[in-house]
Amino acid sequence: MPATSASPETPAPAPEALSRTLKNRHIQMIALGGAIGTGLFYGSAASIQLVGPGIILSYLIGGAVIYLIMRMLGEMSTQEPVSGAFSHYAYRYWGGFAGFLSGWNYWLLYILVSMAELSAVGIYVAWWLPDFPAWASALIVLGAITALNLLNVRLYGESEFWLAFIKIAAIIGMIILGVALILTGHDEQSSGISNLWAHGGFLPNGVHGLLLSLVVVMFSFGGTELIGITAGEADDPRRSIPKAINQVLWRILLFYIGALAVLVVLYPWNEIGMAGSPFVLIFSKLGIPAAPDILNLVVLTAAVSVYNSGMYSNGRMLYSLAQQGNAPKVFLRLGKRHVPWVGVLFSSACTLVIVVVNFLVPEGAFMRIMAVATAAAATTWMMIVLVHLKFRRAHAVSELHFPSPAFPWANYVCAAFLVLLVGLMTQLDDTRPAVYVLPVWLLVLYVGYKTAQRRG
Repeated sequence: MPATSASPETPAPAPEALSRTLKNRHIQMIALGGAIGTGLFYGSAASIQLVGPGIILSYLIGGAVIYLIMRMLGEMSTQEPVSGAFSHYAYRYWGGFAGFLSGWNYWLLYILVSMAELSAVGIYVAWWLPDFPAWASALIVLGAITALNLLNVRLYGESEFWLAFIKIAAIIGMIILGVALILTGHDEQSSGISNLWAHGGFLPNGVHGLLLSLVVVMFSFGGTELIGITAGEADDPRRSIPKAINQVLWRILLFYIGALAVLVVLYPWNEIGMAGSPFVLIFSKLGIPAAPDILNLVVLTAAVSVYNSGMYSNGRMLYSLAQQGNAPKVFLRLGKRHVPWVGVLFSSACTLVIVVVNFLVPEGAFMRIMAVATAAAATTWMMIVLVHLKFRRAHAVSELHFPSPAFPWANYVCAAFLVLLVGLMTQLDDTRPAVYVLPVWLLVLYVGYKTAQRRG
């Protein structure tokens, strides 16, 4: 008979103190904002070169795995809606080190992602203002987003809603324009459904290319787990979290698959990586002279949106870690509007330091950092899958508000997929170093946990 609570030796979480003012539309856009970014706007070209038109299948496979993982997180988040999400569940149902690892790993993940996005801001601004220092652009955005996250969680939710809306509107516009080009037969010499098979087949690089493309594709889905982070500040988590999970996943799949399907029909897949961003390709095909400026505005908005989501996530994760005793108690301090301001400021300061370092390291550091972020994301997803196995043992199915499907087989399939994903990372030059860094990082976390225990 399953128990209905954690083991007696596991301390209960601290009383809820964060403000519950996020609506369903905020939660959906926060997850969309974290997931729709460089993976689509730039990374899609790299994945298409690996798999060809089969990129459609790659996103279907990756989307199915992420949906199952998000359903596991959704089950736990609706049952126990707390800030910190999977870190809290790992701590409560697995133990101290599991909570420590989950929380600090996710915090590092978004520090890395924030650093990458913030560094890119300077590059985007330089398109219009070439003489304006890149470091100054990054600093202005860092200050503005930090201030926004310190003011009010509802204000943060509104800002992320509109930032994500701009990205989504651009993607929908691209899909509509692309479909119009296909239906009108514009530039028939290179466009057509036959592009799906005419240049080496649907999978020109075979199953191996399909598998390798999953490394880039899965990075694109990073950020969907922000839905769990918002549970502690959702006004009605048992209604909004399930709704957000079901809607966000199919929307992400629609946007990615819709945009990329249009792209590989309009252009032979082997031309896409050589002519610039997919967005520029479609706009330039229409003869729009402002295409580069439109693209630059979209990617700048995307970078700010992802950084905004990262700042929100990191503040809440440090708050949850402090509740567990896995981070200094100073991170429990809340402002007048129930914002974990110490965690936000600390994360902002760390991001600033990493951005400065990023400007000083040799060329190529950006891709290596993103590869480490992908490895950290895979670690986070694996922890969700494993912790959910332990969570389900502590709860009867009849008491669950949003049970995940196909338990426990879905957990085993997702775990095997994530192991395969890390193995595939060793096959690509840009991602191979991250696989070697991963065990070192886990060892650092273990040493940090043991050190914190001795001091405690």
